[in-house]
Amino acid sequence: MMRRALMLVVLGGVCGMTWAGQAGDTLRNVFRSPFDFPILLSANFGELRPNHFHNGLDIKTQGVTGKPIHCIADGYVSRVAVLHGGYGQAIYITHPNGLTSVYGHVVAFSPEVERYVRDYQYANETFVCNLFPEPGRFPVKKGDVIALSGNEGASAGPHLHLELRHSDTQEYIDPMPYFGHLLKDSKAPVASLVGIYPVAGKGVVEGRTRKKLVAVGNLSQPVEAWGEIYTGISAKDYMDGTSNFYGVHSVTLYVDSVEVFRSVTDRVLPDENRMINGFTDYEELIKTRRLVMRSRVLPGNRLRLLHADENGGIVNISEERNYRFRYVLEDNFGNKRTYRFTVRGRKQPVPEYVPESNHILYWDRTNVIHEPGMELVVPRGYVYENAELNTEVKGDSAGISFDYVLDAGDTPLHSYCPLAIGLRHKPLADTTKYYIMQKVGKWQASVGGEYADGWIRTRVRTLGTFTVAVDTIGPRITPLGQGTWRANPRNLRFRVKDGETGIRSYKVYIDGHFVLFGLKKGILVIQDPEKVKRGVPHRAEVTVTDECGNVTRKEYRF
Repeated sequence: MMRRALMLVVLGGVCGMTWAGQAGDTLRNVFRSPFDFPILLSANFGELRPNHFHNGLDIKTQGVTGKPIHCIADGYVSRVAVLHGGYGQAIYITHPNGLTSVYGHVVAFSPEVERYVRDYQYANETFVCNLFPEPGRFPVKKGDVIALSGNEGASAGPHLHLELRHSDTQEYIDPMPYFGHLLKDSKAPVASLVGIYPVAGKGVVEGRTRKKLVAVGNLSQPVEAWGEIYTGISAKDYMDGTSNFYGVHSVTLYVDSVEVFRSVTDRVLPDENRMINGFTDYEELIKTRRLVMRSRVLPGNRLRLLHADENGGIVNISEERNYRFRYVLEDNFGNKRTYRFTVRGRKQPVPEYVPESNHILYWDRTNVIHEPGMELVVPRGYVYENAELNTEVKGDSAGISFDYVLDAGDTPLHSYCPLAIGLRHKPLADTTKYYIMQKVGKWQASVGGEYADGWIRTRVRTLGTFTVAVDTIGPRITPLGQGTWRANPRNLRFRVKDGETGIRSYKVYIDGHFVLFGLKKGILVIQDPEKVKRGVPHRAEVTVTDECGNVTRKEYRF
């Protein structure tokens, strides 16, 4: 029986209680803190997230909303955005040094900006807006209060999301060099497991063509391998004064004292964000939610924070000897931890790679996949390496369309790919009611679509099983706490839900006048309760439209 173990030595590294990076006095004086109280982070720049890197610093606000946010430097308001998800409400300040600071999840803007936003929302009868005031309209000075901290949008708790971007390219950059002196960190990153991956058809690990993941605490002897392999590591960083964990700033891999791979998470372009799926082990993320950083640059991955040798991080185990691997993990403060392990070369058969699919998605060309009544286009660069794709046509010919299985396993797509499905039958004359549905087991969801010349066309960013469905049912509207509306207009709320294609738009009128409501986690919440007078009768009319144009209108009196 083949020995299955891995020898690991963990070495503590350099530690520093305060900011010890290259910034020094020069960068620490560029920006001030956005708050007047000592700051702690709940997330750092580059922290690994599903499908993206975290693009800023999440600063705790002592568990509450409403903390005054100070502008970190002179500049002007260049953008104001209000969304249902994402940053919720965000304000962008452009600075003379070529950087733009972004403040997300805020609950309110400064009074003059708040009036500017409200004027637009009421003039256009919309909650969502994305505004770009002219540069001279809202100048700000370093220290001015520009907003109040909140918990808006896709936020799990009160905090400020602070970003720095290059104004011309919108490239996200790590704010830590400017704010690290305000924080304390003496804790080095900590790994939880190491992964060893054979290259398909070119390598094996302990006689198998599957990856081997080994928990850091259970390693003792070398792993045996032959041929081309690469490795990965799962790790987190920690800081003083908080139990939160963070992303690791730098990961460097040495084999026999030669650097073969290095990642430094200090900048990310918007189009690079989803390339995290080529950096991490996407299969492991989907199946276990674990984030493993692979020390390999896939041929189609253009992520600039990855640096590898001429082999892209692949190590050729071609001699029967011990290969010494060494990972060095480092945070922004110079705290390091080193992990050593051994891969022992043992000559063993390497099975030939034989694709088991009826299609191959090539990373370096445009792929056009056809089945009867279906076309999928995967553009060049939308997969990071060649991937197998199995297609299958299912269903009854009497249906609106066939079901199309597009199975690429756990292969991530970089962006949205055109998908078209033809209608076999058209039971409804109104073609706006047709959409493409994606099915995964018992779960199903709309991926949208528009009808033209007998086809429904949309764009998809994940693969699976797709078919055409119809939506003729309007959204549901449910009043919440209706008995308390008369005493307190702040309680005016409605739950809205659509079981087919989702909510496209909504409007609420009180006594025939538009009143602003925000949609927060499926609930319409009044934004300006002072517009509803107390002590007099009112009539509320709520109109909600789904993505297929089905409209529901309800009237309530209170």
